[in-house]
Amino acid sequence: MPQENSRIRIGIDTGGTFTDVVAFNEATGELTTTKTPSTPSNPADGFINGIDKVLGILGASGEDIVAVSHGTTVATNQLLEGKLEKLGFITTEGYEFVLEIARQAVPDGYGNSYFWVKPDRIVPADLVKTVGGRMDFEGTEVRPFDERQARETAQWFKDRGINTLGVNFLHAYANPAHEQRMREILEEVHPTAIVSLSSEVLREYREYERSMTTLVDAAVKPKVSAYVTNIHERLDAYTGTAAGKREAIPFYIMKSNGGVLSADEVIHQPITTVLSGPAAGALGAGLIAREAGFDKVLTCDGGGTSTDVTVVLDGEPALTTEGSVGAYPSKIPMIDVVTVGAGGGSIAWTTAEGQLKVGPQSAGADPGPICYGNGGTEPTITDAHVLLGRIPPHLLGGEIPLDAEAARSGIAALGSRLGLSTEKAATGILEISAWNQANALRQISVKRGLDVRDFMLTTFGGSGSLLACTLVDILDLAGVVVPLNPGNVSAFGLLTVDVKNDYVQTHVSRDDRLDLEEIGAVFTGLQDRATQALRNEGFADDDHVFDRSVDLRYFGQAFEVRVNAPQGAISREWADAVTRAFHAEHRQLYGYDFADADDQHVEWVNLRVSGVGPITRPATRSIAAAEGAAPLAERARTATRAVCFDAADGYADSEVYWRPELLAGDRIHGPAIIEEFGSTVPLHPGFTAAIDSAANIIITRSTGQEAAQ
Repeated sequence: MPQENSRIRIGIDTGGTFTDVVAFNEATGELTTTKTPSTPSNPADGFINGIDKVLGILGASGEDIVAVSHGTTVATNQLLEGKLEKLGFITTEGYEFVLEIARQAVPDGYGNSYFWVKPDRIVPADLVKTVGGRMDFEGTEVRPFDERQARETAQWFKDRGINTLGVNFLHAYANPAHEQRMREILEEVHPTAIVSLSSEVLREYREYERSMTTLVDAAVKPKVSAYVTNIHERLDAYTGTAAGKREAIPFYIMKSNGGVLSADEVIHQPITTVLSGPAAGALGAGLIAREAGFDKVLTCDGGGTSTDVTVVLDGEPALTTEGSVGAYPSKIPMIDVVTVGAGGGSIAWTTAEGQLKVGPQSAGADPGPICYGNGGTEPTITDAHVLLGRIPPHLLGGEIPLDAEAARSGIAALGSRLGLSTEKAATGILEISAWNQANALRQISVKRGLDVRDFMLTTFGGSGSLLACTLVDILDLAGVVVPLNPGNVSAFGLLTVDVKNDYVQTHVSRDDRLDLEEIGAVFTGLQDRATQALRNEGFADDDHVFDRSVDLRYFGQAFEVRVNAPQGAISREWADAVTRAFHAEHRQLYGYDFADADDQHVEWVNLRVSGVGPITRPATRSIAAAEGAAPLAERARTATRAVCFDAADGYADSEVYWRPELLAGDRIHGPAIIEEFGSTVPLHPGFTAAIDSAANIIITRSTGQEAAQ
């Protein structure tokens, strides 16, 4: 039962199969975790079910909730599925084909794309309208804004029932006056229109990327707004807010940049949530691994539909502004996540040529894998695991029974088409899935100049740890960290995230022509915007933290490298320090730099400020140390189960351990299975699992002596 002064902060992450919930009592420091099935038809139902469930566990009420943070896939799924609102696009006269021209890029190069077909544009040509007027790159008006044409355009969209509009005028990043006037006219002529301005969504140059980012923001606004409003209203019911009994529960949404934002603000910036869920998981996993003593970490978040991977250095996930969701580029700051269709529900299938493939199609939560017994007919990764004995015949501590015989029948049918035994078909499914994950991990490490052998892998999510040992073998990783309650790491991450807003201004200048006073003025303007946003979020000025960064490139290059910029006065010494950091980062990324070349200038492109409002984080928990003589961990052994780790070796009896009973210092040698409420760790032969003081499982290859035991 909670104490009278309970102050419960809740993190909720909605996945394709389960909704994960973590509650942190600020008064006692206690963490409580649980899961509930997701509700794809209306994700808000799963959200509310999760709150009800955790409050029931705690014996608490809505009056005890002080804040709720949420990682959502509403915007992500809408973009991936291509189910966008009918959009209109308003741009500068003469630039109506900016979307058609795009970047002339072919995925993976022409060598692998002979039959590549250019995807449909986000806005068809007949819904693009132009308005006269022109700014130059410095923000000086070259031609006045054509208000008559603007009114005709607004009326044209109103007459055709196009209510979602993106506006991007040339060089609006330097001077947004024409865009702002266009919005005023739209409010007069077409007041029901939902409008996104490029100067508010992405105030930096490159017209195509700015256009696409603005249109994606507009496209997801209606659905994100409806979803957030629905949850807001249902949260009010917990406290009687509608009846005026107390203020509304603060409700935050995870952003792609690694911060959270109040739900009211997210409605105006929905594009910032396109990687909401994966961002929370990367932050939570990175924090756990760093507190366990590991600064170079790859994260692997395995869910029901996909697996998300990223790289974390010194507790900070890598950021990018060159990301995309589905076919839509998005230049907002986001954690650098690579997603592969290799989740627990990924379907195994055969090509016309008789090859075995796994994913990206998923059985999801409904109907789910065959073993769920909900009508699924196609074998999945989960079916392979349950058939081979690597997961128990139930999920969530028995809440969801699994039908192993149904899984066997489905995989046997697949194996017969391939000419394989049932066990070989199942192990083949898992091997392909592991290689899919390994290739994604290589993409975020090796292809970015990092030696994957120096990294620990942190696995989490319901299915994230099932292939941990196989990934160590494939990539020659240093080892694996499996946090306690790995299925809830993303929800835990939501409780560790500060409020964060990013602001950018394009300001192109060569290093020998820098106007330091003007750069200082731009940074001051960006910081003023960040300050106001943090005040709106309820943070006192003394609590504000500001981070600066700059995008730079060598003069003549087309793309930039971002580096952190020091605080303090803007001076020549300050600028030189930024330039030195750029040279070092360029060498790290590309293997060379021009630091000693007198004739090679550095060009400054974008100035950025992040405003951060810090929150109170849950403290790392510690567990008791094991005592007594070997064999350690005997207290946690619950059973012996026949498990197949290799089809050639068949099934072998393996010890099964219940993770909550493990203590610090316990060591388990494979083959073994370590189970807990929300996930399972199959420990292959040749591997050892050690329990640290924070209850993490640290998996490494067994030493010669351990292997002989």
